[in-house]
Amino acid sequence: MSKVFTPGAPYDPVPLPDRRIFSKEEMKSRSLAFYEEIKMRHTTREFSDQAVPREVIENCLKAAGTAPSGANHQPWHFCVVENPAIKKKVREAAEEEERAFYGGKAAEEWLAALEPLGTDTNKPFLETAPYLIVVFAERFGRLEDGETYKNYYVNESVGIATGFLINALHNVGLATLTHTPNPMKFLNDVCGRPDNEKAFLILVAGHPAEDAVIPSKSQIKKSLKEMSSFL
Repeated sequence: MSKVFTPGAPYDPVPLPDRRIFSKEEMKSRSLAFYEEIKMRHTTREFSDQAVPREVIENCLKAAGTAPSGANHQPWHFCVVENPAIKKKVREAAEEEERAFYGGKAAEEWLAALEPLGTDTNKPFLETAPYLIVVFAERFGRLEDGETYKNYYVNESVGIATGFLINALHNVGLATLTHTPNPMKFLNDVCGRPDNEKAFLILVAGHPAEDAVIPSKSQIKKSLKEMSSFL
């Protein structure tokens, strides 16, 4: 029986645990400190092959698993690829899809939007980085007896959990890259995942290379005024 889905389970509330109360000044200080920290996160395509302890990745995954989700079904699976042979398979399959994408599948407008980011069909980071975390979205859940149940707000839930994971990895000094070859069905085969799961993205994780660079365009962020409104 699924631990997160129990048919007919009653509503059983418990007190809110670990509640923290800060003064207004502490709230301002902490919010600014978090912003100053998270704005240092950058996406790069140049990774070092420097090893990262598995425990670090495990702790970051546990942090991702605390994310909110529709009906608390937690419709995600994180497949961590560290085996060089499997990473090679992922790269070969991803680059095949990328060649089709850049070779005519993608609209000119899309390619023009990508040009300032310097992307192309070559994806060496898929082999260089110590970890590829393939994030799968569970389109529906499956109980031990084979019975299925519906998951809710799957993409939203998995997206939030992935955001938690990116922040957790940044918090320990690791760089990340979200990679989304299209289509990604090959990842089910390479990773041995069931048909109720759909690949959401590949999160490349590791130390940045010493000569790592980022596109200058990536430093342009919307201002608070541009991206928000208060009513």
